[in-house]
Amino acid sequence: MENNTIENKYNKWIVVLSLVIPIAVAILFKVKLKDFGVDVTPLTFLPPIYATVNGITAVLLVAAVLAIKNGNRKRHELLMKTAIGCSIAFLVMYVAYHMTAESTKYGGEGILKYVYFFILATHIVLSIVVIPLVLITYVRALATKFDKHKKIAKITFPIWLYVAVTGVIVYLMISPYYV
Repeated sequence: MENNTIENKYNKWIVVLSLVIPIAVAILFKVKLKDFGVDVTPLTFLPPIYATVNGITAVLLVAAVLAIKNGNRKRHELLMKTAIGCSIAFLVMYVAYHMTAESTKYGGEGILKYVYFFILATHIVLSIVVIPLVLITYVRALATKFDKHKKIAKITFPIWLYVAVTGVIVYLMISPYYV
């Protein structure tokens, strides 16, 4: 299959996933299983797990960059696929938690409240922005268009790293307020 064909084949999926994922998460965030008569115990054990997965994602991203800078393409590829897998696992756990438990309100005051909401807002916005960036970056590697892959990876990496790290920070800041 020609490289342009690979990109063209996946471009439709990139657009669809980049729209469907944030919309589905926003809708599912509001859906509570108990509202549909499903008697489910809130999955309150998930937040520290998915925060840890975000931390692991950050470590994997840094390790992947170091691997490619050291010329180890195979290790880089494995680490990036694992980081994508971790991001998917995070998303599934995040949605599952919010479908079974009420959202926790941040209880901090003063400047910390503003810091928290700034970090949360930028985390949410950039977590939406990073979806097409990750997908485009990945597809360009699949298509062996490494010059284009490297160019967009320089944009994708810091945004994805920020999202992963701020996910952990948001959890640490709100965790004292979990019921």
